[in-house]
Amino acid sequence: MEPIRILLADDHPFFRDGVGVLLGSVPDTDVVGEAGTGEEAVTLGEELQPDVVLMDLNMPVVRGIEATRRILHTSPHVGVLVLTMYEDDDSVFSAMRAGARGYLLKGANQAQLLRAVRAVAGGEVVFGAGIA
Repeated sequence: MEPIRILLADDHPFFRDGVGVLLGSVPDTDVVGEAGTGEEAVTLGEELQPDVVLMDLNMPVVRGIEATRRILHTSPHVGVLVLTMYEDDDSVFSAMRAGARGYLLKGANQAQLLRAVRAVAGGEVVFGAGIA
């Protein structure tokens, strides 16, 4: 079985590194790229055609919601999983309207993150605990 190809989009390199190490330690996931701005996420999303984009909402240049919208405009098959600190209704609804298939808080543990990535890659819609 082919690994799930993932693009990490977060403006904090330390966070990207940590999530990258976690995902790299699992045989069914492969981090194919990293973006530090929303603009980079859009460009890499189009170039790399990942299965899943882990998208932070608070991104410089282009915010996460707009980056999600742009990625899905050109590549509707890509699953966007929002991974953020924001748990307010406006952020959740904005992400869903932009086409995100999942919404998870950064406080999620390793098992929750992996479950959400696999679900979104499989076409499911996922909300983390406390969001639904």
